[in-house]
Amino acid sequence: MAQEKKYTTVSIPKPLYEKIKARIEGTGFTSVSDYVTYVLREVLASLEEEEEDVFSEEEEEKVKERLRALGYLD
Repeated sequence: MAQEKKYTTVSIPKPLYEKIKARIEGTGFTSVSDYVTYVLREVLASLEEEEEDVFSEEEEEKVKERLRALGYLD
């Protein structure tokens, strides 16, 4: 049996809604909700990628050592 998708309502200012509605005309997005969902997923994916790129303490210390050796850090 397919899992049923559950939704909730999020409020945005009407002028923002109208801007998005105008922006998606002629695109593959069928509704403002579809577009907003897409954008939020992209933003979250980007943030998750950034979090994965964080240096470990050991990596950070190696970078600092290199910068010290080059005279950039005291």
